[in-house]
Amino acid sequence: MSKRLCRKPHVGMTRMILAGVYAAMMGMAGAGTALPDPLTALDGTKIGNPAQWREKRRPELLELLTKQMYGRSPARPEKMKIEVFDRDPHALGDKATRIQMALYPNGDPKGPRMDLLVYVPNQAKGPVPAILALNFWGNQAIHTDPGIRITESWVEEKTSYVNLSAVKDHRALEGSRGINAKQWPVERILERGYALATMYREDIAPDHEPYFASGAQSLYPELQQGDDNFGTIAAWAWGLSRAMDALEKEPAIDAKRVGVLGWSRLGKAALWAGANDERFAAVYSHESGAGGAKLFHRGVGENIERLNRVFPHWFARSFRQYVGKDTELPFDQHLVMALVAPRPLYVASAIEDKNADPEGEFAGAKAAEPVFKLLGAGGLPAETWPAVGQPVLDGIIGYHVRPGGHDLTDHDWEQYLAFSDRQLKAR
Repeated sequence: MSKRLCRKPHVGMTRMILAGVYAAMMGMAGAGTALPDPLTALDGTKIGNPAQWREKRRPELLELLTKQMYGRSPARPEKMKIEVFDRDPHALGDKATRIQMALYPNGDPKGPRMDLLVYVPNQAKGPVPAILALNFWGNQAIHTDPGIRITESWVEEKTSYVNLSAVKDHRALEGSRGINAKQWPVERILERGYALATMYREDIAPDHEPYFASGAQSLYPELQQGDDNFGTIAAWAWGLSRAMDALEKEPAIDAKRVGVLGWSRLGKAALWAGANDERFAAVYSHESGAGGAKLFHRGVGENIERLNRVFPHWFARSFRQYVGKDTELPFDQHLVMALVAPRPLYVASAIEDKNADPEGEFAGAKAAEPVFKLLGAGGLPAETWPAVGQPVLDGIIGYHVRPGGHDLTDHDWEQYLAFSDRQLKAR
């Protein structure tokens, strides 16, 4: 661990600094009740040192968010089987080694299967840092590489990304190869010295009715009984941790330098995965919006009512008690991001992505800052919402807002790679 993370400032001075940061941040939060203080425990105890955070506040926040929002996830499966079914050192014109693994959570090849696709740059001298992210339309959708196994899971049809040659009867066809490649600059990521790993969301848990009937959730019917049921965002996060289990066994990957990234609903999952699983060395939230990085307390953008009405499977049933009470929540998303501390966190927005409340995403990241500072990691070096196209890359918390709408672009990836160069490669 770097000296930066081990620094021990004077406790009294630390409390004064954090109080000032939090007071300034409260104005940014917007309307509603006071934003819950990440450094005040449920019993009123003021958290003033790293030991109190680690032993008291962090565990109670994980339990609070599990019980009231995301739902309870199963432990790491003891019987999970990992089968490497493809290793091609000549992929992408000899630029990469393509590795494909089948993950069977219950150890049964006839049970649910999650396919993990990994590209490792061939120019690497040793184990490399990696970026892990879920995808929306199957592993084969991120690149035209004919060696990628086409998903056998359900694929949505009503989207601009697919056509009759790509999907039929919710099954991916050969024409689906590369349909989402514009969001995945695979070669560029490899050139920068990073491995890329990805897994299809539907391999892990269904995002369509019947909810909870297949994938990992079908293995744990008991976790659907209570109000803190195993929701789909939590399932995707759990799947990311299972992918991490597999990456830890791959010699070409430096498992101590794996960042987890997600766009939109998968950004919500990436944040929750990073909050729970401290093996992830960095967390990247891309336009994750409501239930991701934005603050509900602001009362701006997508709200809890819409989340529960349109996507009733994403969160636990207990979260429905807060419909119409966005600005009164006893928690908010800055607490999720605080659970990432002291590891690097990057939050990104798009100025036209009004549903995700770009300013609210920045405010959420800024509101998590006191915990990062308490742990000696630094913070988000911007006191006000940055201008469009002006990324903030030089803190342990990074942020940018770009022109345009809800998308994952080359510009976004360039900021992530630049941030990663500082935070992952520098280790």
